[in-house]
Amino acid sequence: MALLPDLGTEIVIPVCAVIGIVFSLVQWFLVSRVKLSPDRAGDSVAKNGKNGYGDYLIEEEEGINDQSVVAKCAEIQNAISEGATSFLFTEYQYVGIFMVAFAILIFLFLGSVEGFSTKSQPCTYDKEKLCKPALATALFSTVSFLLGAITSVLSGFLGMKIATYANARTTLEARKGVGKAFIVAFRSGAVMGFLLAANGLLVLYITINLFKLYYGDDWEGLFEAITGYGLGGSSMALFGRVGGGIYTKAADVGADLVGKVERNIPEDDPRNPAVIADNVGDNVGDIAGMGSDLFGSYAESSCAALVVASISSFGLTHDFTAMCYPLLISSMGILPVQDVADSCRTGAATNVIFGLALGYKSVIIPIFAIAISIFVSFTFAAMYGIAVAALGMLSTIATGLAIDAYGPISDNAGGIAEMAGMSHRIRERTDALDAAGNTTAAIGKNLLNLFSGVCHWICCTCLLALFGAFVSRAEISTVDVLTPKVFIGLIVGAMLPYWFSAMTMKSVGSAALKMVEEVRRQFNTIPGLMEGLAKPDYATCVKISTDASIKEMIPLEP
Repeated sequence: MALLPDLGTEIVIPVCAVIGIVFSLVQWFLVSRVKLSPDRAGDSVAKNGKNGYGDYLIEEEEGINDQSVVAKCAEIQNAISEGATSFLFTEYQYVGIFMVAFAILIFLFLGSVEGFSTKSQPCTYDKEKLCKPALATALFSTVSFLLGAITSVLSGFLGMKIATYANARTTLEARKGVGKAFIVAFRSGAVMGFLLAANGLLVLYITINLFKLYYGDDWEGLFEAITGYGLGGSSMALFGRVGGGIYTKAADVGADLVGKVERNIPEDDPRNPAVIADNVGDNVGDIAGMGSDLFGSYAESSCAALVVASISSFGLTHDFTAMCYPLLISSMGILPVQDVADSCRTGAATNVIFGLALGYKSVIIPIFAIAISIFVSFTFAAMYGIAVAALGMLSTIATGLAIDAYGPISDNAGGIAEMAGMSHRIRERTDALDAAGNTTAAIGKNLLNLFSGVCHWICCTCLLALFGAFVSRAEISTVDVLTPKVFIGLIVGAMLPYWFSAMTMKSVGSAALKMVEEVRRQFNTIPGLMEGLAKPDYATCVKISTDASIKEMIPLEP
């Protein structure tokens, strides 16, 4: 008898997803209490010398006009938000074409397996029963692919909007102290993390229930169709990470190379034409791209575990709780360096050596932990145990993403403080946030890369099972690595990551070159720009980085 009845499972999963959404909305509401309206802030200061919350502002002591500061921060935030939105809309136009074309290919390839047959087929788990035809699997796989792709795109877009909504508010809260600013930045990251995890879980759960109306007790066919959800999420994540990554690095290199190196002006100086594009890049690369990427990993792992559940001996009864146990794990996840420091004293060379050595050592404990987890999980429940163990890791996806999103928000807050001409003490506080953000971003990326790696390992496990089924049906007794075709496939496959990496680096270089040329042109042709008497053309730099990143991204996607 199941510990949790089917009715309980049907209630727990959507309720946990709704709780995650409500929690993220509450965090968003708390962030929204930091106002970007100069009139209201100014009236509040005029009446009681406070900013509406009973907190003392540094600007009062230094004689800085609060209304002008807030208005400047709001203006910069709007410029960053408009640039990020413009890039994503341009990128999503190409993504939409790819999405439709790939969905058609999925339908054609899957449907042609049985000649677009509409006849029921013998079930693989019970030859005496009849399961749904191949054409149905092709159709439902295509629908789930589109749902996964749309959810991935939406995750990236919402993450970007939340980040650009919070960056200036983090800057303004820095006037009250580092603690206040940190709370705003981390709450904003939590909005993105919990919203992504809850939305992904809810959409997947609703999709399974809708598909079940047709498939009935054919869980194997249902979950085979559901795998399109993970494929759709991963496909769109590739666009988000590659396109956003090219954008942010091109803008970053262009801003630093000309501004800091050639013109000797501070980072985030408003005289630098690429400064807005640089801040936009933090959002489209590290926020929107990461949001789509992590959703892809989350969807892949969930779908892989569901497929293993449908063919595992632990699901022989095919009851709802057993089949949806992987989703229960995800839903529960939504509810509660001294050596390097010493080496810095003797210079950068020893610091690099010690840091590299420490980095190599840092993989030892995680590898042993994963190895033990794999052994124990496989001993208890074979491949299904491994899939469930990996989902246990991914159950902390909301917090991991919140940690990662905090970094770019803090980075933007520092840039806005510099561009708005806020006091040196404010910039010191935002720099402290940014330094912490660099650390949390490193932690977050390590966690997310670990999640992604395990997720792909599980997918390979499912692929191994599918390959085994193919070998069995094709009556292939052995796979000989010494066969030329097999060996060629192995070495070509091993080469592809290097090829892709080389193309990506070349794309970043090409896009950065265009940005450098534009920043140099503006410094040389706009009178009074270096003296701060003229305003740079931020929009052109944003457009150059957008166009260059999209153009360079297209050859990488096929």
